[in-house]
Amino acid sequence: MGGSMTPTLWSPDILPGFEQLCLTGLTAPDGPADPVLVRRRCGTTGSKAVLYLHGYTDYFFQTHLADFYKRQGLHFYALDMRRHGRALRADQWPNYTADIDEYLEDVDAAITQLQASEGIDWLLLNGHSTGGLVAALYAHRGRQRSAVKAVFLNSPFLAMNLPPWQARYAVPFLSALGRVFPRLPTPPLTALYGQSLHVSQNGAWQYNTRWKPIHGFPVLAGWLRAIHQAQLEVAQGLRIGCPVLLLHAARSAWPKQFGPDAMTADIVLNVQDMTRLAPSLGQQVAVHAIDDGIHDLCLSQPVPRQRFFDALKEWLDCLDMTTTEAEFETQILTQTSPSQ
Repeated sequence: MGGSMTPTLWSPDILPGFEQLCLTGLTAPDGPADPVLVRRRCGTTGSKAVLYLHGYTDYFFQTHLADFYKRQGLHFYALDMRRHGRALRADQWPNYTADIDEYLEDVDAAITQLQASEGIDWLLLNGHSTGGLVAALYAHRGRQRSAVKAVFLNSPFLAMNLPPWQARYAVPFLSALGRVFPRLPTPPLTALYGQSLHVSQNGAWQYNTRWKPIHGFPVLAGWLRAIHQAQLEVAQGLRIGCPVLLLHAARSAWPKQFGPDAMTADIVLNVQDMTRLAPSLGQQVAVHAIDDGIHDLCLSQPVPRQRFFDALKEWLDCLDMTTTEAEFETQILTQTSPSQ
């Protein structure tokens, strides 16, 4: 599935003030894989940047997140991974992968571009949900993991949000089916989360519902298998060598119909899985809960959204981008303690 990357010219993005670059040269079983890198450089000439990785049924549209990083003096880049958003081809299964390593290849291509052509020598990897799972695995064993100097995980998808018996029996069964019948549909996602986000429903955000449908894309057994295998790897323990921040909503909820919980809790994942697995990511993991936050914390309502940005800024301020990892570990242990 490898290949040499042949960068093309940057062109205007669909988001005003942003540019995009198709990273060509990667291949997959269903044909060319062309992840799309999006950028907005800040006004400085520095060499420090963030690379944002989206979740499942997702793509980059959170311009206010780029605004935040710009104020911190970081150049902003986001990656629409293969078969997502800007990178989705008409003949592809949306948001599908049979192997999480495909996404690691996309990240690798993006980092190559940042180092070779963008002059970036300090990189924060910011992953949300499935992108958080990808970010954690890349920082653990990605080919250019040494380029990643810090990792920020926004509600990472480290485990299935299921009752224990289903996680123990149903997921391995469906995962095994996914090897033989990769396109077999599994139980669909709830539409309540999409309804809490989009301005046409009960939310405040405008985005392309062809790339991020209100009801989500179908969950296929082959994709479930890929995620299950990746989560088993996390459960066995990772060795991320740089500082990690994991932010999550203060609570999860499982509403059957739309109501206040959809706007004040994570209704996609179980935050207890995140806090349980966070210590196994590495030796420098800080964990913090955001009261009234939702699954994508930066899309929360204004007050918890500000709490989210405040917590992220406090952590970034602790990151002396010239200190060694050992020096940072001493700083973070005295300034930030994990939530329980």
